[in-house]
This record gives sequence, structure tokens and C-alpha cells, in this order.
Amino acid sequence: MENKSIIEFISASLHITPAILEKIILSLGIFIILTLGKVLAKRIIRRKMEDNKRMYLWHRALLYVYNVLLILLIGFTWIEGVRHLTTFLGLAGAGVAIAMHDTIANIAGFIFIISRKPFSIGDRIQIGETAGDVIDIRLFQFSIIEIGNWVDSDQSTGRIVHVPNSKTLREPLANYHIGFEYIWNEIPILITFESNWKKAKQLLSEIARDKAEYLSKGAQQQIRKAARKYLIHYNSLTPIIYTSVKDSGVLLTIRYLVKPRKRRSTEQDIWEATLDVFAKESDIDLAYPTTRFYNMGKNPTQ
Repeated sequence: MENKSIIEFISASLHITPAILEKIILSLGIFIILTLGKVLAKRIIRRKMEDNKRMYLWHRALLYVYNVLLILLIGFTWIEGVRHLTTFLGLAGAGVAIAMHDTIANIAGFIFIISRKPFSIGDRIQIGETAGDVIDIRLFQFSIIEIGNWVDSDQSTGRIVHVPNSKTLREPLANYHIGFEYIWNEIPILITFESNWKKAKQLLSEIARDKAEYLSKGAQQQIRKAARKYLIHYNSLTPIIYTSVKDSGVLLTIRYLVKPRKRRSTEQDIWEATLDVFAKESDIDLAYPTTRFYNMGKNPTQ
């Protein structure tokens, strides 16, 4: 009786009904208990785990469980006559779906991400025109460290881009790591028409084998694993040199396999080796656009 009189006194002071005051107190109690539980669980996770990536994933899972329980328990407290989860979700979903189309689409995208796993934390992906390394996945959006844009060779720009989860359902998504963890890279090297292009091609073949062929061995193992799930097939994984003719000279293109994050470093190694080798050859010169003038039939003495 004494507790009831206190509730009646407080409700009268706040100009609310005792029933509403009881729901407010119960909601605060639920919030405090769940928050304390979340803090305690985080401390346990920090003590038990040393791997930063696993710790981050457990923290994200804990946050999702906390948010779901908070919404459901407080929702049951305030909605009269709703005691079954299916009924509550049905009523809530019908109203929310009309007013919050984009939000629902983002939640659907989140469910797609965690169920189908088109990418995970740490993967390098491209969605639409945006590419980068995934650093965070949340209920409404995921975040990536951007690569490319004004920076060459898929290097990081340093910007964090937040992408709505709904884009995973609407736009093409490329993952650099799922299935086959290598990409093909090409380095075009243009030499003059007067150069000994056959010798240059042989020298480039030796450089490619020295700097990139070891990557093909790891790729062969990846191909065998990926073939169990995806129809991936390549006749040859070793580096190869292609020949073509351009306006300014003969184009020799080095094509080789590389891990996405090693693209720029391998390009540097191959280019430095190429410059060193070509510098020793008097009959091989790099080409560049030039302009020549030829006066047909003109007497130079006039």
C-alpha cells in the first residue's frame, strides 16, 4: 500500500496516470539491467580475447542482441494486449513499412549481408562506383576505407565512406577475396618501332617470371578450392607478355596474377627491374609521342 501511495503521489505531481508511471519505471529498469549486462559482457570479452578482429565481431553481435532485446521488452511493456512476438512484429511491421521504406530496405540489406555473407570485415569490395576495404557493418549501413578515386593502383585515399545496406540489393557487388583471392594486373610498356622488340619481350618475360611467377603457385591452390563452389577456370596462371602495335611504337603488356593489396608494390618492382635492364641495352628504347616533319621534294639549298 505504501509503494502504491508513493506511485500515486509521484503520478499526481507529474500529471500522469499511475499506470503510465509504472510503465516508465519498468522501462527504465529494463534499460538499466540490459545496459549493465552489456557493459559486463564487454569486459568479459576484452579479458578473454586477444584477437582484435574477433573482439570487434563479438562486440557487434552483443550490440545487436542488446538493441533487439531493448526494443522487444520495452515494446511489450507499452503495447496493451500484445503478448505474442508474431503479433507484435506484425503490427509494428505494417506501420513501419509504410512510413520508413528506406529504413526497411537497409535492414533487409543487413539481413542479406549477415546471412549470405557477400563480404566480411576486412574484405576489399566494389559496389557501384565505390571501392574500398570493409571496416564496419551496422544495421543501416556499412563503412569502407576508400581506394582508388584520385589515387592510382587501388591505394587508399584515407576517406571513410558510409554505404547504405540497401545498395547490396540494388547494385552490382564485387568482392576481391571471396572464391579467388587474386586479380589479374597488366603493365603496358611501350618501346619504339626501331627497338629490338623480340629481345625486349624476352627480357620482360624473365622479369615477370622473377617478380611475379611465385604468385601463380598460390593462385593454383586458390583455384582448386574455389572450383568446389564457383565455376572458375583458367588455362594458364603464369605471367605472359602480349604484343600489339600503337601509334607511337610497339606495346608489350605484362599480364600477371597478384593479390589486390600487392598491386602497386609489384608494379614498382617490375618497372624498376625493366628500367635497369633496358638501360643496359643499346637497341631498346622506351617510346613516347613525338612529331616529325618531312618536306617532300624541297631543295634544301633554296
